[in-house]
Amino acid sequence: MINKCNEFTRRILNFPAIRPSETVSFSSLIASLIQLGQRICEYKSKTFFTNKKKARNSIRLIEDILIILKEIPYGVSRFAYSSILSLSEIHFIFQKFQFLLEDCCRQDSRIWMLAKSKDVSSQFQMQARAVAVALDVLPLEEIDVSVEVKEAVEFVRNQAFKLKFEVEMDDRRMQVNVSNILDQFEDGIIPKSSDLKGVLDYLGIKHWGECNREVKFLDNEIYLEGNTVEKREMGILSSLMGFMIYCRGTMFDVLDNASNRQINNGDQIIRFLNLDDFRCPITLEIMSDPVTIASGHTYDRSSILKWFRAGNSTCPKTGERLTSIDLLPNLSLKVLIKQYRSANGVPFVETGRRNRDTVKSVATSSVANEQALKLLASFLVGRLVAGTFEQQNKAAFEIRLLTKTSIFNRSCLVEAGAIPPLLNRVASKDSSCQENAMAALLNLSKNTKSKSIIVGNGGLFLILDVLKEGLKMEARQHAAGTLFYLTSVEEYRKMIGENPGFVPSLLELLRNGTDRGKKNALVTIFGLLMRPENHWRVIAAGLVPLVVNLLKSFEREELITDSLAVLSTLSERLDGAMAVLYAGALPIIVNVLNSCNSRAAKEYCVSLLLALCINGGADAVPVLVKNSSVMEPLYSLLAEGNSKASKKASALIRLLHEYNEKTSSGLITPVFIEDQFINVW
Repeated sequence: MINKCNEFTRRILNFPAIRPSETVSFSSLIASLIQLGQRICEYKSKTFFTNKKKARNSIRLIEDILIILKEIPYGVSRFAYSSILSLSEIHFIFQKFQFLLEDCCRQDSRIWMLAKSKDVSSQFQMQARAVAVALDVLPLEEIDVSVEVKEAVEFVRNQAFKLKFEVEMDDRRMQVNVSNILDQFEDGIIPKSSDLKGVLDYLGIKHWGECNREVKFLDNEIYLEGNTVEKREMGILSSLMGFMIYCRGTMFDVLDNASNRQINNGDQIIRFLNLDDFRCPITLEIMSDPVTIASGHTYDRSSILKWFRAGNSTCPKTGERLTSIDLLPNLSLKVLIKQYRSANGVPFVETGRRNRDTVKSVATSSVANEQALKLLASFLVGRLVAGTFEQQNKAAFEIRLLTKTSIFNRSCLVEAGAIPPLLNRVASKDSSCQENAMAALLNLSKNTKSKSIIVGNGGLFLILDVLKEGLKMEARQHAAGTLFYLTSVEEYRKMIGENPGFVPSLLELLRNGTDRGKKNALVTIFGLLMRPENHWRVIAAGLVPLVVNLLKSFEREELITDSLAVLSTLSERLDGAMAVLYAGALPIIVNVLNSCNSRAAKEYCVSLLLALCINGGADAVPVLVKNSSVMEPLYSLLAEGNSKASKKASALIRLLHEYNEKTSSGLITPVFIEDQFINVW
């Protein structure tokens, strides 16, 4: 009966209360009300950093109502419908009180609840008035209660009417302080540390991890707000984000244990999840905007809307007829999908969807946010240049976080001169410092201006040293990722390819690295192959048999897709195609085509098979013609793939049919030798 909101993440200051069923019995309703009231009273033991008096007064009101409820005899069921109606309304209001109290004592949204104190006051006031009205219309004459209980109901009703929920004096004073600091940021003025500390102390934020939780909360709210039509809260959210990020970077000299889990936490979560749960049952693609329909199944918003617009009113997965076609955002799943995408880097083929960076570039629109981040960038670069070892490492770590997803942050730090001192840090003999500096450079290398700065400051040689002899595997994989972004420039593709140390080091990472390291090595090699002169270099280094062997052991689809992309690019040239065929790749590619769920992987398989048939026809075409399992996925792609994939599937089908017809007519004579065959044309 009580909406616990467990299945879907509830956005803060939203109250999805549900009225009890009209068929609920009087006794069940009273029992549920008492249980819910007791749960609300448990919030007395919680810590409220803002809106303290409002929370205490509301709990006190619920306690008084709870005393009355316990005096109502609910072992009989002769009470009229009007009594159930009134008590159902109280149940509905209790749920909203619980949501409010839950938000007021959250550990990650303290500054937001301070900023929203006026709205919080209005909500408490509204619920108190609603309780008073519900008690006023409660038909006590229908219920067997004593005169004392009736008097108690009257007393509580009057108290609820009289309660005033206004913004508390201390909260108002602190709001003014925050506003003054934001004004200073807008004017490009560095606020006093004592003023920042005053706000943090008031909110009980004493450690880096607590401040970081605030940043992560605001980050998620900005993302959610960016997906709304009105975007009413974007300005204040953005300003508060700048405030808290500045505090995180300047007010805490020591990183607590929370920082050690910050970077890799997403990878740990994703490792234990089933990738199929992220796929839309209709398109089989990873969802970007998961929504749940009345049947309880989740689909990508665009695909289920297309289903409904086609006139369907059933669940595509079960065939169940739906009583409603309303869509409920599955925010929990959306967060996990975002973590998965972030943890697995940039795919070869961009989907064209609006990515997180684009949302963030819009989100960081407030002047206070922008100026706060510029001031923070200067502060961090200063620490990198002239700070103690601990301060330098902390600054590198902060830059690593700031640049992970924000285009604007990268630009600020490049302009502030962060790259040269970070390059100095990658030569550190401390593994943590080297890793943080290399990860920060990886993120900064996505910026257009940064590439020439990295190379111009001798960065290629430093990156090669880390790639070959990095103190931790993480640093080595970050070095490979940085090279990937540098390969987007033709001049640097040439420099990297001609240096005899890079390709063997990438192959070593591909051979013995983590999954992330292997992925970074693959995408960097893919980038190098954009320069035709690099093809023979990677073939001579032994890339093809290594990738083919690894392809048999890969379980993660993105690694399979990336491997196929590399082999497909190599096979566009004769020497590459022959190397792929001699490595025994053909049956493995066919197996992937038949078993892999990823459409991108299937499309790379078709491109690869077509290239092998064109450039190594006598060795490839007969094998494919003999294997009847090839045709079904080819026809499927012909019908469902994009135009490019459809054309390649069509070309491959036509080529195989022509060969089969010529073989049948005697124009081609297959000669079999030890289960392999050559062709006499």
